[in-house]
Amino acid sequence: MPNRNSLHKWSYSLPAALLLMAPFDILASLAMDIYLPVVPAMPAILGTTPEIVQLTLSLYMIVLGLGQVVFGPISDRIGRRPVLMSGAVLFAAASFLLSATSSAPLFVALRVIQALGASAALVATFATVRDVYAERPESAVIYGLFSAMLACVPALGPIAGALIAHGLGWRAIFVTLGIMALAATLNALWRWHETRPVATARQRPAFRTILKNPAFRVYTLGFSAAMGAFFVFFSTAPRVLIDRAGFSEIGFSLAFATAAVAMIVTTRFAKLFVSRWGIAGSLARGMTMLLLGALLLALGQLLAEPSFLTFVVPMWGISIGIVLAGAVTANGALKAFGDAAGTAVALYFCVQSLIVGVVGTLAVVMLGGDTAWPLAAYCAAMALVTLAGLGWLRAR
Repeated sequence: MPNRNSLHKWSYSLPAALLLMAPFDILASLAMDIYLPVVPAMPAILGTTPEIVQLTLSLYMIVLGLGQVVFGPISDRIGRRPVLMSGAVLFAAASFLLSATSSAPLFVALRVIQALGASAALVATFATVRDVYAERPESAVIYGLFSAMLACVPALGPIAGALIAHGLGWRAIFVTLGIMALAATLNALWRWHETRPVATARQRPAFRTILKNPAFRVYTLGFSAAMGAFFVFFSTAPRVLIDRAGFSEIGFSLAFATAAVAMIVTTRFAKLFVSRWGIAGSLARGMTMLLLGALLLALGQLLAEPSFLTFVVPMWGISIGIVLAGAVTANGALKAFGDAAGTAVALYFCVQSLIVGVVGTLAVVMLGGDTAWPLAAYCAAMALVTLAGLGWLRAR
């Protein structure tokens, strides 16, 4: 139930509430995407290997997911506001320090700290949405707008990163992140009131029960297939398009953005598709699109040199599959856990982040991060396993 003692304090209009909450949602993703154009240059800058630089992407993803399982229960105990403010300050501090270091070990450590801050702020933001809007029609609008904003981040983030790096250098990227986080924190300092219910349930989280649920496992696997496809794409795209295909940083960012545009366009019709095909049918078709994209990537790798046509165009089909899967996996995974929604959501994102971070990183490191093979292999393997899981659920 919402916190009756806090609702009178949270009397913002919907646009005002979005302006207050959205920056924390966006920054967690932006810290990944805005950094991509300079990834190929970072091994020389930090005096390290591409594999270590890959860790700055992979560890960020893993910690962002793991942190939610930690900070979710903490926010239930001490409140949303202190978790949000602490996470935002940590994110800002790590961002400023990242801009000031040229040490590879310290850079990796600061990316982990930055991810911890992003995770805390993200959990507190979504917990606040649940506290205030759980029984109000505005909740659907807020979640829909959050999704639309996050779909725009992969399109605009790399372009912004390339422009900032070209004009001011790579360090300015992290200074920008720090300034944005600091501005969002100052805006929230006087306006973000505590919303945690006064009488929060103190039951032990049912982690084992949730993880043993067959539907939770299959649909979380489908979510991991979708999100991991984009993770492997942005992990390999800079090296394929800039190093191998000769794209400029701006050219790379524009090419990269077309995949996000394909996601945004598909999102416009996702509701229609889901109403026609249902949850299982939409996930199955999403995985089929991943398989089709994997086939086109493999053919391009075998028959031609890296190019927009052989690497980016197949990603358009994969992007359609990502949206079809992402539109239904949460409902499929969490359907049975209305009485433990917070814990289930935390596990859903945590398990996804672990699978994506570990399996996706192994694919990039073992199959050649400057080729299409990691993306083709990840999409094909994860899609086939998910389709097998859907068949198993149907058989049950």
